[in-house]
Amino acid sequence: MPPRRPSPAAPAAPGLFAETVAAAPLAHRMRPRSLEEYAGQRQLFAPGTPVHDAIERGVLTSMILWGPPGTGKTTLARLLAQRIGWVFEPFSAVSEGVPRLREIGAQAKGRLLASGARTLLFVDEIHRLNAAQQDALLPMVEDGTVTLVGATTEAPSFEINAALLSRARVVVLQPLEPEAIRAVLARALGDAERGLGARGLAATDEALDALAAWADGDARRALGALEAAAAGVDDGATLDVATFETALQKRLPRHDKSGEQHFDLLSAFHKSLRGSDVQASLYWMARAIEAGEDPMTIFRRAIAMAAEDVGLADPRALQLAVAARDAFHMLGAPEGYLPLAEMVVYLASAPKSNRVKVALDAALDAARETPNAPVPVHLRNPVTRLHAGLGYGRGYRYAHDEPIGTAAQQHLPDALRGAVFYEPGPFGHEREIAKRLEWWAGRLAREAGAPVDPAQLPDVGAPPRASAGTGDAPDADGGAPVYDAPGAGASPPAPSARGAAAPAAPAAVPSPDPS
Repeated sequence: MPPRRPSPAAPAAPGLFAETVAAAPLAHRMRPRSLEEYAGQRQLFAPGTPVHDAIERGVLTSMILWGPPGTGKTTLARLLAQRIGWVFEPFSAVSEGVPRLREIGAQAKGRLLASGARTLLFVDEIHRLNAAQQDALLPMVEDGTVTLVGATTEAPSFEINAALLSRARVVVLQPLEPEAIRAVLARALGDAERGLGARGLAATDEALDALAAWADGDARRALGALEAAAAGVDDGATLDVATFETALQKRLPRHDKSGEQHFDLLSAFHKSLRGSDVQASLYWMARAIEAGEDPMTIFRRAIAMAAEDVGLADPRALQLAVAARDAFHMLGAPEGYLPLAEMVVYLASAPKSNRVKVALDAALDAARETPNAPVPVHLRNPVTRLHAGLGYGRGYRYAHDEPIGTAAQQHLPDALRGAVFYEPGPFGHEREIAKRLEWWAGRLAREAGAPVDPAQLPDVGAPPRASAGTGDAPDADGGAPVYDAPGAGASPPAPSARGAAAPAAPAAVPSPDPS
């Protein structure tokens, strides 16, 4: 990309590495000095994106750079300011406060009035801005005194107030591809001025591929590992996989260049868990460990599987998966592999249900199709007299004041009246959920006076509870859940004295053979 000549009125941007010293970490020394050196993130430079517009037309709008660590957020902001000739003003949401923000705003306004020079205000870790900082920043952004570029690893919509977020475009940065990280490593090995080129070091292709896969999309992490390995060898040495493993005190994954084996192992692990194959699940877990996979990657896949494929058929599965991950953090390897294996056996042997995932997808589809469906007036909160006068909250029935703990009132928008997103499955704890939902539906139908078939309604007594010791009811005694075997049908419920179907008792589980 040809360099854009800075505006005559704007002061020349300082060199990106004017203050770099030889003692700085390799990752800092190897920061790209131009957009041409910037690795990865090709999607950011497509026509119509804020980055493309800034490069081609010198028009920079406020934006939030959202992405994982080590993906180039800070570097991109500096390089954009350098390319278009704007003053780069960094601000840390962690270590600086409102007085510094006001000082930056005053200086930016002075430059703008005196020479027309524009200011890019870069807020690192913008998700850590407190309310006072955001309030001080908003007027500067609103009147154009500064153009805001924030960097965050957290979802902006959860951490940044709506007024500030509405004035900035969110630009998503992806984890760097292994090929991009490999290019960064090769540049560091060959750069005699800022990198390791003066030492005459080399690295095998297998080592670079393994290190690029291990870095998991984080260029800073990869360069830190390269620097650690280089510190333990003589000039002119060749770095191989064993060199990196010695420096990092862990095995690196033996992945091919495409990373296909990495994803194949994780896919086999997940599908074995889903398929309730305990033996295969343990094997693929062990294969991933022996290949040098980060155990946190295995835990992330298992936690996702617990929510997606076990779901509410066994609510304890997700809890155990998270607890196993925390135990690994506490113990480390190799002791931490025990809770990992325990989690794998539990998830593989648990009853399976994807009904929550299906419900989530259906609810998201409905939300996208009805983005402006109004909240029913009786569910709105009358926080002011005006709201009360408009009828907000009028007619709302407080569930705890009702004899059965809920009321026959509409909670969905009119456009979605009667919509059903979640339907419990036939296994495990979802059988108990189904009984509860049926009980509520029957009681509410009776209360509303709707025509119903009495044979289809549960008893009108208390909500059904699981038998003592099943652990399925909220007030159960904590015993192990009792599950039907997959595919086994429950016995038909016996009719009660009122003609309604009584809740079926949980299937008995035979005691283990003591021998």
